[in-house]
Amino acid sequence: MVMKSIFETAREDGRLSTSVAMLQAGGLAETLSREGEYTALFPTNDAYSAFPREVLDAVREDRERLKDMILYHVIQGKLTTRELAQMEAIRTLQGDHLDISGSPEAMRLNDAAVIQPDVECTNGIYHVIDKVLLPRAVEARVRKQA
Repeated sequence: MVMKSIFETAREDGRLSTSVAMLQAGGLAETLSREGEYTALFPTNDAYSAFPREVLDAVREDRERLKDMILYHVIQGKLTTRELAQMEAIRTLQGDHLDISGSPEAMRLNDAAVIQPDVECTNGIYHVIDKVLLPRAVEARVRKQA
């Protein structure tokens, strides 16, 4: 099996089509297709459908906010759930930290559970999660408008 980039691999997973569309809309598809070592966290389509529609619309309409939200799902470096489990928190490319809890087999990042760990790609790794992660700043701005 030929390995592909994070973006190309995710694009082939039907459960991740919303995440892939968000990456494209936020202009970050190239970043996750390039060389480099990244760890990406991809919410499933179900995670997006459980997400408040008005929050999603507010984020989609504001490119900076969308980019912030996507970068909050990406970590510099390639980290398996085993490596993540040894940390209490990790800084994302957006700048905020994610809280890490649980074992590699039952890991949570903030309040999202990892449902498929360690998908290997040419430029890093990704983990499929069951909730959309929102940086505190974006969450605060969105709530103010709601």
